[in-house]
Amino acid sequence: MFRLRLIEYPMPTGSRDPDVLLAWLLDSMGLVRRKFEGGTVDEGQGALHRIISGAFLKEPLRGWDAKSLCEVTGLSQTGVHHQLVKLRDSGLISAHTSGRWHVHVLRGGRISSAVELLSNEARTVLKIRMRDLSEKISDSKDRMSVASQDDEVQFRILISEPGPVVPGKSPMASLVKDLGLSGERAREGDDLTSDIMGVLCESSVPITTLALSEKMGESRSRVSRSLQKMRAAGIVDRVPMMDRIAQDIFLGLMRQYDARGEEWLMTRGGLGRIDEEISKKLVSGAKNGSLSIDKVQTILEAVELEPQKLLLNTLGGRMPYGFRISGQNGNEVSENVLRNAERTLRRLNTVAQRLDEAIST
Repeated sequence: MFRLRLIEYPMPTGSRDPDVLLAWLLDSMGLVRRKFEGGTVDEGQGALHRIISGAFLKEPLRGWDAKSLCEVTGLSQTGVHHQLVKLRDSGLISAHTSGRWHVHVLRGGRISSAVELLSNEARTVLKIRMRDLSEKISDSKDRMSVASQDDEVQFRILISEPGPVVPGKSPMASLVKDLGLSGERAREGDDLTSDIMGVLCESSVPITTLALSEKMGESRSRVSRSLQKMRAAGIVDRVPMMDRIAQDIFLGLMRQYDARGEEWLMTRGGLGRIDEEISKKLVSGAKNGSLSIDKVQTILEAVELEPQKLLLNTLGGRMPYGFRISGQNGNEVSENVLRNAERTLRRLNTVAQRLDEAIST
């Protein structure tokens, strides 16, 4: 059954070293786990790297059985079998029966052809899975009313074709698992991620981690981990809670005025960095006690978001963020995810072609 993990890493620009190119391919397909970023090529060369470079790149259509691979790589038969399963699932190699033995070949007879074939499968399977998810997302024109301020997140997603129905498991829980959003070590019956996904699919407004934590009866750290996986897949955005900024600035302003006074507010408190007329209105309101959340919101209407965030930070507050589905409807979300996947697949194909050229010279 097709199963491919895509992880977006910076391309090995300019490198023609076959080991570097192969290591990047295996990393980007989630076949090798990096212990840490920035590890050397030697540190990243494990069993899978030895099988590909020592056998399939040298004689792609020989028909490798487990015994031959053990002899070439020095790995145990159990280790070889484990790696062959991952390679077959990802679509890099295919298995054929030769007498009593299963033999394996690099699909298409070269690494660039194998990557092209698995890329086509990945596109088709991901379209099917995103169609399944799209049907669960309610349409909402209000959902995207606030522009996303999300930081760039490393794209990663698992692409798995639908498997057998599991009794007692909801379609959403199965889909979330197949997209790699519930984690690799999720406990049986743990539906936290699918429950969060269900809430966000129905919501027209961003929801904070705290609100989701209280609703799910789970810790903020667990909820946050699930949200980060959804962000990495391009399904969820993190956005500033615009309706909360004025409230938090008001609270910070009054607290600091009572504790430190007007001079501190105009210097270290950050009011001196915004328009003088606006800062005077805020200080005057704090002095005579007429300031309110609504008045702060009205006064700050002419101020851009970034200066508001900076002001909130200097007053001792933190920008409140919420999470939402990344489109007005299911089609927009699907387009976001497919666009990110396509970018990563194009990189895979480019590096695979470069690897073919490097080993043929």
